[in-house]
Amino acid sequence: MIMDTANTLPTSRTGLPASAAPSRRWGWLWRATIWTVMGFFLLNVVFMIATVVVNSVATRWFGTPLPEGFTLSWYGRAWDDFQLAHVLVVTLEVVAATVLLSILLGVPAAYALARAQFRGKRLAMLLILLPMMVPPVTYGIPMATAMYQLGVGGTLTGVILSNLVPALPFVILVMTPFIEQIDPGLESAARIFGANTYQYFRHVLLPLLVPGMLAAGLLVLVRTIGMFELTFFTAGPDSQTLVVALYYAVFSTGVRAPQAIDAMAMIYMAITLLWVLIALRFVSPTQLVSRVKEAPREA
Repeated sequence: MIMDTANTLPTSRTGLPASAAPSRRWGWLWRATIWTVMGFFLLNVVFMIATVVVNSVATRWFGTPLPEGFTLSWYGRAWDDFQLAHVLVVTLEVVAATVLLSILLGVPAAYALARAQFRGKRLAMLLILLPMMVPPVTYGIPMATAMYQLGVGGTLTGVILSNLVPALPFVILVMTPFIEQIDPGLESAARIFGANTYQYFRHVLLPLLVPGMLAAGLLVLVRTIGMFELTFFTAGPDSQTLVVALYYAVFSTGVRAPQAIDAMAMIYMAITLLWVLIALRFVSPTQLVSRVKEAPREA
């Protein structure tokens, strides 16, 4: 005779078995702890950003919950004092050149790595991605020393080349799994129908690569805007990007109004946030850097 064990187990007031009640309480406590820690962290971030935002438009703010008045004049003063027009132009030139060169050099390299099979391929991939895996300071100082010896240090060209070092492996990392998902049989089919190499690239391969190239370009753009170490090591007085100019504004000698510095920080934050929102609108990084290999189907 088979007994119904569900009816023989003791139950709690909630109707669940008594052994399941403690685990449910611990699960609820764990979730509550996680949400509390996350909420506390996000609240601190919001308060820090709000402090910078309010101080950038405050007339005077000493020991009071809110400033005595509000003004936008600090943004105009920061624009003039820190020469933000020139800094923004330099930042745009560095970002545009870095994105363009990383795409032109990274996509062919990623295509070769995705299609070629050779011994030591993993080692070659590891060496290519090494600038992304080690702190920029470790290779930034000797690289800057070599650039100054070659005469490109402190110039716009040196800043672009230094930012290209981590940007190129980033494009390869994004594009290699993207290209691996493209069926190699498309090239054979194009050859059968009489397409040459240029026609295959122009009409078949390039339209398939454009979404990945756009994604990699946007991610490199956001990364280059926030790249501080390598730009700081190789930038000169006329080749500073916005993040380096902000650092010099904070730590340079002389008396500077904190409201003007916060206004400059808000300009940098707004530009970075704008590009991040654009990138998140068109890009899903987890879908690009990960590749799920399907098991071979049995006939």
